[in-house]
Amino acid sequence: MFLSSRIPLLILLLQFTVTAVSGQELFFIRVYFKDKGETGSYNASELFSSRAILRREKAGITDVDYRDFPVNSQYINNIKAMGLKLHCTSRWLNTALFGSTDHNSVSILNNLPYVAGTRLVKTPGKKSLFPDKLVINTSIPGQAPFDKPITMLNGYALHDHGFRGENVLIAVLDGGFSSADRIESLSNLRTRKGIIATYDFVNNSTDVYNANTHGTAVLSILAGNLSGKIAGTAPSANYILLKTEDVSSEFPCEEDFWAAGAEYADSAGADIISSSLGYYNFDDPSMDYKHIDLNGNTAIVTIAADIAASKGILVVNSAGNERDNYWQKIIFPSDGDSVLAVGAVDENELISGFSSSGPSSDRRIKPDVSAMGVLVPLQTALGYVTRGSGTSFSCPVISGMSACLLQAVPEATPFDIITALNEGSDRFNTPDSLYGYGIPDMSIALQKLRDKYVLVPEEILIRPNPTTGPFDIVFGNSPGPVEIKILSTTGKLIYSNSLTVVSRILHLDVLQKHEQGLYLIKINGSNGTSIGKIIKLRE
Repeated sequence: MFLSSRIPLLILLLQFTVTAVSGQELFFIRVYFKDKGETGSYNASELFSSRAILRREKAGITDVDYRDFPVNSQYINNIKAMGLKLHCTSRWLNTALFGSTDHNSVSILNNLPYVAGTRLVKTPGKKSLFPDKLVINTSIPGQAPFDKPITMLNGYALHDHGFRGENVLIAVLDGGFSSADRIESLSNLRTRKGIIATYDFVNNSTDVYNANTHGTAVLSILAGNLSGKIAGTAPSANYILLKTEDVSSEFPCEEDFWAAGAEYADSAGADIISSSLGYYNFDDPSMDYKHIDLNGNTAIVTIAADIAASKGILVVNSAGNERDNYWQKIIFPSDGDSVLAVGAVDENELISGFSSSGPSSDRRIKPDVSAMGVLVPLQTALGYVTRGSGTSFSCPVISGMSACLLQAVPEATPFDIITALNEGSDRFNTPDSLYGYGIPDMSIALQKLRDKYVLVPEEILIRPNPTTGPFDIVFGNSPGPVEIKILSTTGKLIYSNSLTVVSRILHLDVLQKHEQGLYLIKINGSNGTSIGKIIKLRE
């Protein structure tokens, strides 16, 4: 883990003082505690990074609540003293995941006065039913342009105006990021130190680069930048890489890992969780979920995802690839009422045969939206770009573009972004169980967010003013094409360009390298000529 994430020391101690995984552990037991004991009081700064505190305040969370309190350390130590090994905890759910060599540990734990109950979430002796878990079905490059996932969503309406995810933090929960520290498409991300933290919750390690490549593929779709081959949807965002999936088997304990990862993301200040994972069936069929459980309130992973959303995090999850098998439906946690579930279409905007269908069991529209998830350009190995299919890959298309929307309108909440995407989609008035609300148009979504949060000036507004470099020009209405000239007070022309204004706001970052002082901005457009002033400060 890179300490630049500045996660509070208390969280580091609680999260990572766990016993190393042992190959002798045969049973994984989720322990539900009755309470958190004598909790005392915590300051937000003890539990959360400054970035997390700001995000939570934006969501209207001003105090630390009971869910934020850590699991009682004495309870944990008592159980560890019995010979069980701690893997992770969930402060939100007040649970802990332990490994044991003895099945009788379940009954012993149930007799402890502070234990409300237990659930066996991994058992021995079951051959994996999913030997190809998270295997990427690749293909030679197809006919669609490499940036089709972006153009399908009118994404350049954001990228071309400087909204590429800058200052947005995305936590990627996946099964591993092998080669992400080496492949060419992520070179820019590494050079600018855009990966601020990593953690493997399965093996309790900071190394996520020695396992599966599924997360690498997802990250390349989000942050990749390789001319003519890969165009990431949020190439300027920062990332936390979290391995929460055990690719060697399929058991409900992975929901515990997912919840621990989401809580890490919360503490670190992530704005978005992008999860190309999901659950419904397991190596032990007695643990399988049923369709009726798709109600947003049953699966542990769904409950955790909805709590993450309540903390001000936009949770984006794959709808699943199950429509062409017996399950057919969306997977958990995409059934969450606060989770943005993403289906997959092909280059012709037709729903794929594998993309899981909705609705949720309580009849809510699911998936929420759809994006390109068939033959999406990605990279998992040095020197080789391929294409892969799955809602695993339509998910980062949407989560990345959502980061760009959040950069453009920082005041927007997760609910605002989900609403804007839904209302800006091509089937909003006739949603269905395959496409959801359809394929979103980023220009429309941006307009809806700006209509809510950006005041309409009588003429033009320049903000922030003063600035250290970047600034917006806000118009009373969309003037279309404009000519912008920026001059020094001596009359020297330092910038000139013809641009198209999107959703009343023009974002510029052209003063970054210029000296501090006063500058004049001359705007020629369909409404005539306007002149404004801006003060450039030293960084």
